[in-house]
Amino acid sequence: MGHDRGRLRGARFVTGFVAGTLAAAALVVCAATLSAQEPIEPAVPESLAAPELLAVPTGVQVEDTPNDRGASVNVTWELSADDESLRFEGYRVYRSAHPETGFVFAGRAGRGATTYRDSEAPNNEPVYYRVAVGDAEGGEAFSATSDAVTASPQWFNDDRVNVLIAVFIFVVAIVYFVNAARGGKELFIRRLAGLDEVDNAVGRATEMGKPILYISGLSTISDVATIAAINILGEVAKRTAEYNTRLIVPCADPIVMAVEQEVVKEAYAKVGRPDSYNEDDVFYLTRSQFAYVAGVNGIMVRQRPATILYMGMFFAESLVLAETGASVGAIQIAGTDAVTQLPFFITSCDYTLIGEELYAASAYLSREPVLLGGLKGQDTLKFIIGVLIVITVIVATLAATGAISNDFMTPLFITH
Repeated sequence: MGHDRGRLRGARFVTGFVAGTLAAAALVVCAATLSAQEPIEPAVPESLAAPELLAVPTGVQVEDTPNDRGASVNVTWELSADDESLRFEGYRVYRSAHPETGFVFAGRAGRGATTYRDSEAPNNEPVYYRVAVGDAEGGEAFSATSDAVTASPQWFNDDRVNVLIAVFIFVVAIVYFVNAARGGKELFIRRLAGLDEVDNAVGRATEMGKPILYISGLSTISDVATIAAINILGEVAKRTAEYNTRLIVPCADPIVMAVEQEVVKEAYAKVGRPDSYNEDDVFYLTRSQFAYVAGVNGIMVRQRPATILYMGMFFAESLVLAETGASVGAIQIAGTDAVTQLPFFITSCDYTLIGEELYAASAYLSREPVLLGGLKGQDTLKFIIGVLIVITVIVATLAATGAISNDFMTPLFITH
């Protein structure tokens, strides 16, 4: 019996040992299998996950900007698929002369844009472009690099063909009328009552033994109105020299004073009265606006001129001058292209030249062929422009009402 118990214990031991060995082997196999599998990452909340980059624009094309002076390139692309995304913050354009070394920022365009003009491109040097999209998180995705493009200036601007035609017509008209005037042809110019009265005003001053006061405005010699006033002064000086009437010209600018002294001196010489010219009658007063007005008003009150002429550019002093002149009983003739001052001159002066009548005055008074030809050439071009405006309004109205096709306007007008 004792022998049987011993064998039973031995059998149990063997069975336990085999079972333990099998269990250990199973654990080793399971551990090896688990170690061979990829690790399982913990779940990340959607709000913390890294966002995907936005879709890049495609079809990037570049071309030298036409009809320009150079340093300009037009960049075009197709919209990004994420153009309407809330994360989308616009397009960014980059430029590089050597794409292998990197790009520099050239500019940006907003949502929905498909073009950008780079106005800082180098001239006569090939450059490349890339278009990037940016998102609210600061990410940036780049398109493919474009082909090379070279910016260069153009000799001729096709958009200005109409200007070339107008200039050609203008030059031909001026040459024709200048030659016609030199040939003795009488060119018609509309009468200007204010200029017709200049001779009467000079005669009145001569009869009364009083001077004529000429004021050429407060602007500088660079102002076209001042140049026109100086031209008129030359013609007025000729008449005062013929009648031996004193002409007083107070100036608000020293350069204008020097020019007007020479103009008056030359006018006296042309009519054979150089000794009658008094340089002290053409003098510099002051550059300060209302100090000049005070000085001129003092001359009006002391000298009591029979005629006062206001020609040139005037500002807030116009009514003060004109009212003082009216108070001394002078005949007043004004001319200016300052629209804001015209009402004051019209109210307080006897005659007023409005706008371009000031520029026509020198040709009107002198009848110089070159001046007359220029004036008639300008009038011709204005007439042609007026006719074209009327035709344009009529054709556009008919096209809008459907009476004619819109395509009818294409060959008639240059539109860009």
